[in-house]
Amino acid sequence: MAMPDTKKFPHSGLRGWLLAESPASARQARAQRAYVGWLTFRSNPIAMAGLIIIGLLLVIAALAPFLTSGEGIEQNLANRLKAPSAEHWFGTDELGRDIYDRIIWGSRVTLYIVFLVSVIVMPIGLMIGTIAGYMGGWVDTVLMRITDIFLAFPRLILALAFVSALGPGLENAVIAIAVTTWSPYARLARAEALTVRSSEYILAAQIQGASTLRIVVSHVVPMCMSSIIVRLTLDMAGIILTAAGLGFLGLGAQPPLPEWGAMIATGRDFLLDQWWISTIPGFAILIVSMGFNLLGDGLRDVLDPRSGGE
Repeated sequence: MAMPDTKKFPHSGLRGWLLAESPASARQARAQRAYVGWLTFRSNPIAMAGLIIIGLLLVIAALAPFLTSGEGIEQNLANRLKAPSAEHWFGTDELGRDIYDRIIWGSRVTLYIVFLVSVIVMPIGLMIGTIAGYMGGWVDTVLMRITDIFLAFPRLILALAFVSALGPGLENAVIAIAVTTWSPYARLARAEALTVRSSEYILAAQIQGASTLRIVVSHVVPMCMSSIIVRLTLDMAGIILTAAGLGFLGLGAQPPLPEWGAMIATGRDFLLDQWWISTIPGFAILIVSMGFNLLGDGLRDVLDPRSGGE
């Protein structure tokens, strides 16, 4: 990561402390690294655009009860298939439900899926990859062959198989997506572990008698975290599209839950005359997916030292 020219800034106050050429403590060094990372991120307008999009998504999801007139599940057949207007900004669907309300509440469903999948795939991918890379030998062979099996199938096809076996539903869709998503993170963590397992600080920990589990958890996993976070952020778009695909096929979130993929499916019969029913949730998926991609690109510049400063 390229350090900013500290001679351009006065060494006074908090900014001077954060940009000091020689940190006086480990705490100051960590704060400096975080601040320099923020400066690098902030200098990337594309990354900032992604951060703004995801920040707005979080704010909208948090304030959904205050931004809408209902939860988007109340039917009103007298208002069915209304075009966008001052009363219904995004129009209404075939059951008279306000699409604006459903889009806002659907952001919570999207974030719920993204959060649960992240919580599941990161630990699984990290532990399998780091153990395989650090241990090597038959452990590496067995774990990587299992990983290859999951990598051999297209993600959506494998998710369809799992959710078909588990049954339709939001939680089952999350499990199916997580089961089909962890394998690339295991591969990435293994590559990082192979790089660091011969490092001097790993050898020092071995000489001190640290157990394999302690070395993996305390020393190897932290070195893999930055790459995993970047990969996860870039994969968010794929996760959202997979969830939307399952919802579109009726295997994800079930009615009347306002999930964007399911909303697209319900509007396909009215696409020619009432285009807004499917187009607006599709546009929401596009914007959020693009936001995560832009954010991940910026995080890669900050967290991956091999790409910084180029």
